[in-house]
Amino acid sequence: MMEIPTGLPPELVPLSWLIGVWEGEGMVEYAIDGETRMHPFRQRVEFRHDDLPHLEYRSQVWLLPDADDADAATDADDAEPVAVPLSGEVGYWRLARERDAGDVGPGLLPPTQDSSMPNADAVETLRNSDGGFDLEVSIAHPTGVIELYYGMIRGPRVDLATDGVLRAKGAEDYRSATRLYGLVQNRLFWAWDIAALDQELATHASAQLDRVDPAESN
Repeated sequence: MMEIPTGLPPELVPLSWLIGVWEGEGMVEYAIDGETRMHPFRQRVEFRHDDLPHLEYRSQVWLLPDADDADAATDADDAEPVAVPLSGEVGYWRLARERDAGDVGPGLLPPTQDSSMPNADAVETLRNSDGGFDLEVSIAHPTGVIELYYGMIRGPRVDLATDGVLRAKGAEDYRSATRLYGLVQNRLFWAWDIAALDQELATHASAQLDRVDPAESN
């Protein structure tokens, strides 16, 4: 059963099951020049809010040694193999709708009228014909890539596909992506497919994460 935190901005109620800190392990898997490269990783994901109608998203990833490397390191040093910082992401998640005078912007311009989404009944008008809510997600990578996703959240499942990708001049080829998130038995499962390096959309990474107490996480 999903518990909805009290005091949430109404537009965050459909997203409420994501809120918190999640940690676990996953696998990078991608074919390059006909060879599939696979690497285990550890991940920490946080979804939080500051009483505004969007979620702040942050992901940190550490590369784990392969099984053979881990065994060798343990035999040699009698110590646990060390995870190496790899990369991360930051972004914002929100329900997709037309902005109006009740929203901030453009830039830092304050709203000029009350919110058009003051309660659950107003948010319910955003429900789409599939029984979910349209979703927009922006994610920035330290590798010079920024993604804009559109998709849907329906209960404990999120489906996303890129609507646009912006790359810095020196960034690697990266053209599109899809992401899937789901809550299964209180665990957060996600999968990420990408079209990059002159290849079509293909499996890239996935992980299974457990909700943790922020005070106990790294």
